[in-house]
Amino acid sequence: ERTQKSATLTMKVSASFISAGPGVASMASALLWATSSTNAFLAPSSSTHSFGARSTPVASSSPSSIASRASSSSCILPRQNSDLHERTRSSIQTSTSLYSSSSPSSPISSPTAEDECDVLVLGSGPAARAIATLLSSPNAVDAAATSSPPLDVLLADSNYDRRWIPNYGVWQDEWLSIRDLFFSFGHSLDDDDCIDRAWSKTDCYFGGSFDIPAEERMRLDRAYCRIDRDGLRRCLSPENDEGGKARYRVLRARHVSKATSINIYSPAGSLVHDDEGSTILLQSKPFSSGEDRGKEPATTTRVRAKLIIDCTGHESRLVLKDDRDSAPPPGYQIAYGMLAKLNEDSIPDKTRCGPYDKDAMTLFDYRTDHFPPDSLEASKAETAPTFMYVMPLNDNRVFFEETSLVARPAVSFRECKDRCRTRLEYLGITVEDIEEEEYCYIPMGGPLPARDQRVVGFGGAAAMVHPSTGY
Repeated sequence: ERTQKSATLTMKVSASFISAGPGVASMASALLWATSSTNAFLAPSSSTHSFGARSTPVASSSPSSIASRASSSSCILPRQNSDLHERTRSSIQTSTSLYSSSSPSSPISSPTAEDECDVLVLGSGPAARAIATLLSSPNAVDAAATSSPPLDVLLADSNYDRRWIPNYGVWQDEWLSIRDLFFSFGHSLDDDDCIDRAWSKTDCYFGGSFDIPAEERMRLDRAYCRIDRDGLRRCLSPENDEGGKARYRVLRARHVSKATSINIYSPAGSLVHDDEGSTILLQSKPFSSGEDRGKEPATTTRVRAKLIIDCTGHESRLVLKDDRDSAPPPGYQIAYGMLAKLNEDSIPDKTRCGPYDKDAMTLFDYRTDHFPPDSLEASKAETAPTFMYVMPLNDNRVFFEETSLVARPAVSFRECKDRCRTRLEYLGITVEDIEEEEYCYIPMGGPLPARDQRVVGFGGAAAMVHPSTGY
């Protein structure tokens, strides 16, 4: 039996919520240093866990039969003493009772499997995979507790296999800090795997304002990188899933809860907290297409965790904002982006695309000379300005993104798309083919999460976005 109530668990937790440059969806580089002296609440479980799927099937889906088994010798938490065992059994019975009280029309099916972990991470984007990778690292546990196994981290998302859509950009010096931090946790993020393109210089255009000539360029000698989103995703994935190096486990299921008040959730019993942790119901998606359609229905897994971290993004259903401190409502960063192939047959200088140097990344082009003077379009651009963000890639492939940095109310996606095409046409840039399109939405500012809720928000769910840049 492990007793660590007097031990110190030092977790140097950092997350590379590798954020987008202004206008690129959701990249932030946030470093969270959390050093805490804790009791056994976050002490790793004494059992040795494999890193494959480790959910335990339940023979019967009857809530009463689940309660009887959960309250026997196979209780979810380690049985350290009889008092703890009684509290654990009580909490499980309470959870089952609450679940049983759900209305017959509840969308939750009866649990058919159970799992347990130290930390449950909800979501599978950059924030979720980063925090799961770091917390599951052996280096996340205090070096003084040499006998402690790594934390058992379970990441849950029914869309786990979905490809990341956004284009991510980051200053090179910030990327190097993130890379070094992951290395200190024993996890490598190699540039060859994670960086798609790097530019040694960054350009900005602010002509037309404050008597600045339209053709004047401001050049920053600060390198900028485009993240290889597929490579980074692999590096932050477990080896048995996508050939990565992370040590967390994966459950392809989503939570079904919605916070109705601090630490209270609907449907009843779908998420319950007690003094030892939390019990949550996670539901997998049924097959709805292809050859497997109708073969496997949705299944529900009951997970017992000591800590739940919500990384499901800005529209989290579990993390409530603090309404006790006055805060203005958020503004919104909206952008339309496209990865385009250009027709450069009539362009003699292939080192440029329009006014943009292909050896530089253009962070801002705020010019409005592509609109007729005194026109409605020019007036709208003055009221709600947008800028062009340009990443020249290889040959004739370029990523363009027209971005409203922040506005209340938000600029529409249609407005950004129309302005993007008008600007490119004015600059003589001919798009031959669009490989992909991106629609970016980032709340800017607004209240922070309430501090007394048990589910910990991280990334977008915790408003970890700079309120004036979107990083």
